[in-house]
Amino acid sequence: MTVPQQAVYVDSPTEGRNPRTTGLDTLPTLEVLRVINAEDRLVPAAVAEALPQLAKAVDLAAEALRQGHRVHYVGAGTSGRLASLDVAELAPTFNAPAEWFVAHHAGGNRALRTAVENAEDDAAAGAALLTREAEAGDFVLGLTASGRTPFVLGALSASRRLGAGTGLVSNNPVSARTADVDVVIAVDTGPEAVAGSTRMKAGTSQKLVLTAFSTAVMVKLGRTYSNLMVSMRATNAKLRGRTLRILREATGYSMQECADALTAANGDLKVALVHLLSGADSERAAKALSETNGHVRNALDMLGAAAC
Repeated sequence: MTVPQQAVYVDSPTEGRNPRTTGLDTLPTLEVLRVINAEDRLVPAAVAEALPQLAKAVDLAAEALRQGHRVHYVGAGTSGRLASLDVAELAPTFNAPAEWFVAHHAGGNRALRTAVENAEDDAAAGAALLTREAEAGDFVLGLTASGRTPFVLGALSASRRLGAGTGLVSNNPVSARTADVDVVIAVDTGPEAVAGSTRMKAGTSQKLVLTAFSTAVMVKLGRTYSNLMVSMRATNAKLRGRTLRILREATGYSMQECADALTAANGDLKVALVHLLSGADSERAAKALSETNGHVRNALDMLGAAAC
């Protein structure tokens, strides 16, 4: 058989046929769901194997942000859509400045909703985009289930030439090892329940990786206190209620005392928190936070207060 010139044979575990799901189309609905769920349960263990490499990526990204640079995600298809979702959720959760994280998707914003044919095959477009958008000192994280998406690899190569730090998240451990990047995060999720449908286990693993990655970066930068979202923006009634609950849980003060502290802090949760934990007035609490780049524990240390 002659393979058409435009076709590419992708040698990746995600493209293989899964022996555990060959009878999928003959099963009752509940069994179909059970089989898919059984495959999904394999994903967290695969992510766990890659945590040492993910930790290195977190440290590179956190340092880039500390130095005033940015973190870029680059993906196509499911990977790009998951990256865009992760970026969108960082501002309301951690009040992350808009310039800290940016997602680049093959085919642009239109491809977030509708597939754009051949966009992921354009290595030159990926390279051109990151040449415009990235700079030395940034950290660029590419995501590709197959490990070979030309748009992503082109973007990473261009970023590396600029002097940016680079990482690659891939579900193809073999091809990922050959990538010219600073850190490879290879998550071996194996064959999909439906062969080649990388929106399934591969996509789930990339969602886990991205959520863990960005959350850990935010933790390293002091955007949390303990396991509380003290940098969140209270933009609706539910979040305003959460703000009060966070203050109460972190300090042990009454709801009224927390509300009064929040009012004195002009609604700034971190200022109210440092005020309540340290006894310093809101002005001194705000100054300590400013001098420690918003890091609650460091601000408390500066004020000579014990953190909980």
